[in-house]
Amino acid sequence: MYALIDGKKLAQEMRVEIKSGVDGFTRKNGREIGLAVVLVGDDPASQVYVRNKIKACEEVGIKSFSYRLPADSAETEVEKLINGLSADKNVDGILVQLPLPKHLNADKILKLIPAEKDVDGFSDENTGKLLTGKDCLVACTPNGVMKMLERYGVQTRGKRAVVVGRSNIVGKPMAMLLLNADATVTVCHSKTENLKNECLSADILVAAIGRAKFITADMVKDGATVIDVGMNRDENGKLCGDVDFEAVKDKCSYITPVPGGVGPMTITMLMYNTLQAAIRRKVGL
Repeated sequence: MYALIDGKKLAQEMRVEIKSGVDGFTRKNGREIGLAVVLVGDDPASQVYVRNKIKACEEVGIKSFSYRLPADSAETEVEKLINGLSADKNVDGILVQLPLPKHLNADKILKLIPAEKDVDGFSDENTGKLLTGKDCLVACTPNGVMKMLERYGVQTRGKRAVVVGRSNIVGKPMAMLLLNADATVTVCHSKTENLKNECLSADILVAAIGRAKFITADMVKDGATVIDVGMNRDENGKLCGDVDFEAVKDKCSYITPVPGGVGPMTITMLMYNTLQAAIRRKVGL
């Protein structure tokens, strides 16, 4: 019998804890924690994400600074804004909502965010520190997955973990976090041979490839913990993950649903990172 890892419930529990930390920081230091959110253009999905992030800030007591630039903004205009926010002592974290309009160089713009304000955890410095096992701000989605495993008592030490997907945002940092938690980690991708057999070896299987219901029952080991990072639409337009949940669930010890699994944890971990960024700046880390 499988147990559901309820990301929505856990996210709410963590937001209560984060709010307590934010309130304590404000009382101790006499200032609010600030998160700057930059949106360039009018992409509908990005607007929804930004609204959700601002709402989360309100919920945990973080002051949000929202900056919206037109889609045809010059790169120099965006760079000027980021440089100003980098120097602003009231801003603890900076988030540039992706994707950016095609005429803008996203890598160049993101590199302007100081590592200590990089609450997305995407900077070269933060990813390098993660690689070497040093304290840093970690990408929100994989960090959220680790919190889920921790809170549900899923053992990682000595276990075999398989991550399907090698993106810089999820797959690679997910693998490093699991490795740092003493799991034996395999990263699979589109060029992996015998993918089914690799997945069948996993005590912990993380699917992060963006293909609806790609992971089927014959790819899952009995008793495995399955984490579904995917967010897709099926043939009927219904929201679904990378895992065929109905077919796979009865083989699992733990499994995350879509929606209501990893998704709610991502924005919560953004709030967590913003609190950590403020604390780290205060103590000079």
